[in-house]
Order: sequence, then structure tokens, then C-alpha cells
Amino acid sequence: MAETTIIKETNQLFPVFLKLEQLRLLIIGGGNVGAEKLTAVLTNSPATRIKIVALQVNNVVRAIAERHDNIIVVEEAYAAKHLDNIDIVIVAVNEKSLGAQIKADAQKRGLLVNVADTPELCDFYLGSIVKKGNLKVAVSTNGKSPTIAKRIKETLNEVLPDELDEVLDNMEAIRKKMNGNFAKKVQELNHITKSLSLQENVEEKNKGERHWRRIATWCLFAFFFMFVGYFILSYLPLNSLVDNIKTGISGLDSKFYWLILAGFFAQLVDGALGMGYGVVSTTVLMSLGVNLSAISGSIHTAEMFSSGASGYSHYKFGNVNKKLFKALLIPGIIGAVVGAYLLSRFGDQYANYIRPLIASYTMLLGIRILIIAFRKGQKKPQKVKRVGWLAGAGGFLDSFGGGGWGPLVTSTLISKGRSPRFVIGSVSITEFFVTLASALTFFAMIGVSHWQVILGLIIGGLIGAPIAARLVGKLPMKTMFIAVGVMVVIWSLRILLKAVGVF
Repeated sequence: MAETTIIKETNQLFPVFLKLEQLRLLIIGGGNVGAEKLTAVLTNSPATRIKIVALQVNNVVRAIAERHDNIIVVEEAYAAKHLDNIDIVIVAVNEKSLGAQIKADAQKRGLLVNVADTPELCDFYLGSIVKKGNLKVAVSTNGKSPTIAKRIKETLNEVLPDELDEVLDNMEAIRKKMNGNFAKKVQELNHITKSLSLQENVEEKNKGERHWRRIATWCLFAFFFMFVGYFILSYLPLNSLVDNIKTGISGLDSKFYWLILAGFFAQLVDGALGMGYGVVSTTVLMSLGVNLSAISGSIHTAEMFSSGASGYSHYKFGNVNKKLFKALLIPGIIGAVVGAYLLSRFGDQYANYIRPLIASYTMLLGIRILIIAFRKGQKKPQKVKRVGWLAGAGGFLDSFGGGGWGPLVTSTLISKGRSPRFVIGSVSITEFFVTLASALTFFAMIGVSHWQVILGLIIGGLIGAPIAARLVGKLPMKTMFIAVGVMVVIWSLRILLKAVGVF
């Protein structure tokens, strides 16, 4: 019996990246599908000249067209004349017969056509696009499953780091400095990038990273329990510890659960936006009638624990840029220690002059971030110079000025067009070490008081930290820019109004 050879179908599409901004595009259809195609084009090639033809255009398409001078909307039924002076066509209509007619008309003119949800009429497909700066990856399933393409896109967006754009810039600089013919340049570049294609190196790197992640996790927990144990045994003798715990539980204030809620919301805002812990917790504690003298010390002590949980959660969810973290860490700690030392020596009289100056600066940053959020097109990330000085100033302000690490450092980095997700994650994990350095200095001088307020804030913060870290990876980019900008403006206004005696 003769064997039957089965030839497996393969994807024979030839991938091409078009300079669409040099072409004239016609989109036929003004409904939800048309809006989806229009958004995809503008996301990748915002300067493309686009003509939209449809009997009726929905509000989404109309709003997009009003924001772009390169889009023309023609509200009338399709006719062959609309193909005049057009290079490429996208059909986004529900009527199959109309799609077939447009395809036939375009074919006579030698135009390439994409008909939504009708693969047999398509000359090309719109793949799912992964964009990391200058790097673009297009995913195609040969028209079989756009949903699978979308899921692969989401996976690649998570896996591919934003730093790849910096790698591309560095490789371009290296290529320009190379001498010799084309073949020699290719050979040298291949040698430089060889490690990127070696699976064993990737696996070894991941193995090493997991190893150090486990060490960091256990060290964090060890430090946490060591510090808690030292704190408890320093103030409560061991022989009366059980009695004190029972007395403490029975003596809990009726507002204790509100204190937990205050810690939860403060950390939810701070972990998701990279700032706001002090603003939110202070507002809630004041509304609960907590003594003003107790608020500052309690918040600073509790923030050490909540920032540790927040930083660890951001690290686990992949929100941390390690290069940025290393650049912020040491200068931030030094700034915090110097600020705490000077505050202990000279009091807070000078802090009252520094805070309004910083608040004026951050107010401008907050407004700039809001402008970026509503700007047409995405702001190209700029290289932030003197990150160490920025971290040192943030650490100093946090100790000496009573807060401001997040508003100063986070807002400055985001205003340069950096990804909010990785800025917030990196700043949050650094904040733990900055707050720890500051808190240890204050502990040595003034001790700890108001333990119920501190405990309530800690419990609420530990609950809110992982939720906030998860939100950072899920919130849309524009939403994060707006939220950060609003929070910076609120923080700045609060400081400025307090300086003139309103609060």
C-alpha cells in the first residue's frame, strides 16, 4: 500500500514594513472596526495621509479625525471615484458584497487592499505590533486567528524590555565607528551580539537571576523579622511580652480599623503612582483626629515597612528597571542620611523654606506630565542626565523636608517620557532603602511612639502593596500619566498652601 505524503500548510506571507507616511491611505467604513484600523495606523505611522469614506462616522472616529490635520472625513456612500489618488486601501464594512466590489475596483487600479475579517479578499494583513522604541515586531497567524496574534503580542510586550531601545542606540553608535568593508562590519557586529542568540546563556542568566531573587527574598524576610523582634524586645521585656500583647489587643482604639484602611489606600496610591503615601495618609489621619505631632513620625516609621512590601511586589511583577535602580540607590541613601542628620542638628526651621521651592518645581513637572498625557502622539523618551544627583536630592528632601521622594524623582523621570510602569517600580523599590536609612537615623534620636497608628498603617500598607504593584502593569499608559500628573499637582498645591498658612 502506497504511503500518502501529507504536506503541512505553512505561512507563506512575506513580511514588509511600509513607510506608510509616504503613501496615501483610504479607509472605507466609520464604525468600530474602522476606528480600530485607524487607531492601529496612527499608533505606528501618525503622519500618514488618511481619507475616511463612510455614510456615517461614529463619535470615536470623528474625535480622532478632529485631533489630526492629516485625516479627511468624507461622509457619503462609497464610489469608485474615492480610489483616485490613493495608494493603499483598508475596508472596514460589514457588508460582504460591498467589500468584494471595493476589492474588484481596487484591483483594476493595481491597489493593495485589506478587507476586515475576509482573508480571501486581502492582499495583505494588519498584524499585531509590538513596539519598543525603534524596535518593532509584527505577529501574523496567516489570517487564521487574530486573537492568538493579540495574545502573543501581549506576551512579547511583557518579555521584551524597554531598554532595548537604548541597546539599539548603542549598536548604531558602534556601527558608525567601525572601519572596513561591509562584510567585516557584519562579522564584528555578529560577534558583539552573539550572546543574544545563545539559548544556554539566556537559561544560565535566568537561573542566576532566580538564585539571587531567592536570596533577596529570604534576606528581606530575615531583616523584617529581625527588625520587628529588636523593636519589640527593646520596648517590652520578654517575661511580660504575652501580657502586654493581651493588654494591647484589648486596648485597641475604636479607630484602629480606620487606621488600617488609611494605610491600605495610602499604599495603593503610592504603589500604583510612585508617590502620594504621605498626602493620603496625612489627610486620613487628620480627619480621624490623630495628633499632628504623631502623624509625621508614625507615617515615616510605617512607610519603611509598606515601601519594603511595595518594592518587593514591584520586583516580583517585573516592574523594576535594574539599571535605574542601581543608579538611584546609593545617592538616595546618602541624601536621606544627610537630610536626617541636618534635621536633627538644626530642626525643621530651614525645611519650611526648602519645601515650597521644591513644590514649585514639582508643580511645573506635574503640569508638564499632564500635557504629555494629552499630547498627540507619544513623547520620545529622553536620556535623564545626573540621575544620581536627582536621587540624592529626593532622599534629602524626604528626610529633611518631611517627604517628597516620589513627587520629585518619579515626576522628573516620567516628565522625560520614560515608561511610568518601570519608573514607578524602580523608584518604589529604592524608596524602601531610602526610608530605612532615614528611619534608622530618626529611631536613634527620638525613638518610636504612637504604636497603634504605626501598626494600623503597616497592616494596611502590607495588604495594599501587591495590589498596587499589579495595577501598574495593567493601567493604560495615558491613565498612568494623568494619575501621576494629578497627584504631583495635588502634592505641590498642598505644600504651597501650607507655606502661606492656608493649612
